[in-house]
Amino acid sequence: MSTQTNRLHSTVTHALLLVFVVLAIGPILVVIMNSFKTTEGIFSGPFLPPNADTFNLAGYENVFKRGEFFLNYQNSLIVTLATVVVTIVFATLAAYALTEYKVRITPLLSGFFIIGIMLPIRLGTVPILQTMISWGIIDTLLALVLVYTAMSLPLAVALMMTYFRSVPNELKEAARVDGAGEFRTLGITLPLVRPGLAAVASITMLPVWNDLWFPLILAPSRENQTVTLGVQQFVGQFQSDYPALLAALTLGAVPLIVLFTVFSRQFIQGLSAGYGK
Repeated sequence: MSTQTNRLHSTVTHALLLVFVVLAIGPILVVIMNSFKTTEGIFSGPFLPPNADTFNLAGYENVFKRGEFFLNYQNSLIVTLATVVVTIVFATLAAYALTEYKVRITPLLSGFFIIGIMLPIRLGTVPILQTMISWGIIDTLLALVLVYTAMSLPLAVALMMTYFRSVPNELKEAARVDGAGEFRTLGITLPLVRPGLAAVASITMLPVWNDLWFPLILAPSRENQTVTLGVQQFVGQFQSDYPALLAALTLGAVPLIVLFTVFSRQFIQGLSAGYGK
């Protein structure tokens, strides 16, 4: 009886999960599918795949003719990769120092990073804008990289600290006895905290690529627009051109889906292992 009950629970659980998967992926598939249709095909059968009569690439042609999506992708790639690299470097150095050197201000510094996790950076939009203007870097990709790095560091440092605490002290002491300096000792410990590095990269990458707020405020010009901002402005201009509208939405969503699909395992494993230590 218990075996049948377990099977029933398992079946119900998998059925519910399947329903949630359909609810999550269904709208995305509908948008992608309809982006390859004519306007008549979209309204006559929005849930049907394109066929010989409704298939049309005019939406994508209009997007690439009238939009700057190649430039938008380039800007998003530069900002995202630069933010990930800078965040990993600074978070690794800060977390190693906070876990390795026991000084009086260590708890205070750790507390500042925890506060940074709880306070959304958008509350400081006006001071950030004033700072970027005073530094002369407003409407540049550098401004976005600096803001996104500051936004990502608190969580990245807190996560890396949990991994560095798990590194055996005997390994570090043995390295120092053999004459290794602090940077060499840090390099020896890095392979042991590799899951944390992957987790930091994933939790940094996805919000940066998908953000609209700071590109709209700090880098609104056409030559500095990111993919998310480019899609938003294109959608506002071509609301009546449904194939182009859906094509733009698809071009904006597909990279994020690919990134999440590729890095979801590192994201989940890294976070669960990090906070469980």
